[in-house]
Amino acid sequence: MKTRLTVNGRTHEVEADPDTPLLWVLRDHLNLTGTKYGCGIARCGACTVHVDGRAVRSCRQELQAVAPTAKITTIEALENDARGKALQDAWIDHSVPQCGYCQSGFLMAATTLLARTPNPTDAEIDTAISNLCRCGTYPRMRAAIHAAARRLTASEAP
Repeated sequence: MKTRLTVNGRTHEVEADPDTPLLWVLRDHLNLTGTKYGCGIARCGACTVHVDGRAVRSCRQELQAVAPTAKITTIEALENDARGKALQDAWIDHSVPQCGYCQSGFLMAATTLLARTPNPTDAEIDTAISNLCRCGTYPRMRAAIHAAARRLTASEAP
């Protein structure tokens, strides 16, 4: 079945079963491989993307639930978002990634967090971001999120 889908500001037409997980449409049909498969049960968060501005685990989100009206953003377009770019820069500055596999999901979740809570506490970060990282770089992630929040707040000051 042909379905229209808006991803990273572009409209695509894909041939996929309506109950295909969004993750596989992004990776296999649109070749957007920055979104990763981790657990397949929406627990680890490696597959996190934005759907209409909110963080969604794409491994359990069916195509029919988002097409044709939802606006989907993947890690490939995150640098075009001020929060996303600030987070990516902070991730590098704080040497967050080790293996890097889960990082796109963390960045997507953190971008949503900063949109809702511009200056989150450690507790708010821990509550909002339930993604899993086997490398255990959580303290560096928290530091990077705080740094990005400070950078964004400073750039908004008159």
